[in-house]
Amino acid sequence: MASKKKILKKIQIVITNHFDSPEDAFNFFDKSGNGTLSKKEIVTLLKQAEISGFIRGIVSSKLIEGYDKDGDGQVNWKEFKYAVDEISKG
Repeated sequence: MASKKKILKKIQIVITNHFDSPEDAFNFFDKSGNGTLSKKEIVTLLKQAEISGFIRGIVSSKLIEGYDKDGDGQVNWKEFKYAVDEISKG
């Protein structure tokens, strides 16, 4: 399985190379337009980041678990921004 560091690096590459800002990336992947990223929407982000299909479900669950601060089972803009800032520092 890919390491956490490699996965986060791939996510960072997608966000920085394909979007003008993290907010543009968030809005692109928020297909429902409800202001949060569901597990399915995060899986789409992981697919774009070329994360193996075999582990996308596990990784998306771990990302939600790690960054969902309000406990709603999704990642809102504030949580996403926190994650992007943390990834950028890493």
